[in-house]
Amino acid sequence: MKIAICPGSFDPVTLGHLDIINRSRKVFDKTIVAVLVNPEKHTMFTVEERIELLKRCTCEMADVEVVGFDGLLADYARERGVTAIVKGLRALSDFEYEFQQALTNKKLNPSLETMFLTTSAENMFLSSSIVKQIARFGGDISNFVPGCILSDIKERLNAGEESHDE
Repeated sequence: MKIAICPGSFDPVTLGHLDIINRSRKVFDKTIVAVLVNPEKHTMFTVEERIELLKRCTCEMADVEVVGFDGLLADYARERGVTAIVKGLRALSDFEYEFQQALTNKKLNPSLETMFLTTSAENMFLSSSIVKQIARFGGDISNFVPGCILSDIKERLNAGEESHDE
């Protein structure tokens, strides 16, 4: 079985994220969507909340598993029998950082490959940060995030809450 992992913070999950997850499913038998735990990062949603939001967005995808993890991605991939990391690239500026990460992960886990998928043209500008910024200023984010989590994002922003991963 060929298993891929799509790691990220997913704070919040966007239609761009779902596009990469869906495209990964065409290549791999199983895709693990891994929500990174980073205690130093201020997030809108806790790790548990992000996992729950992703599960709701992928509930009809039997070949997708949503998990949270901390530590080294290369080690986690080895533990789970993952053959490839799938990362989405929006722009050339994403490539330098992701290429460095891919080389590091390959050094830590020589059997692990990294696959870069270029984002769809309609999602090239889209990031979780942009979504949060638009929403904070009252803009319409309905074309940027899955409809099943739109109200969760609006409620969180209206409450003005941020969390720390722990």
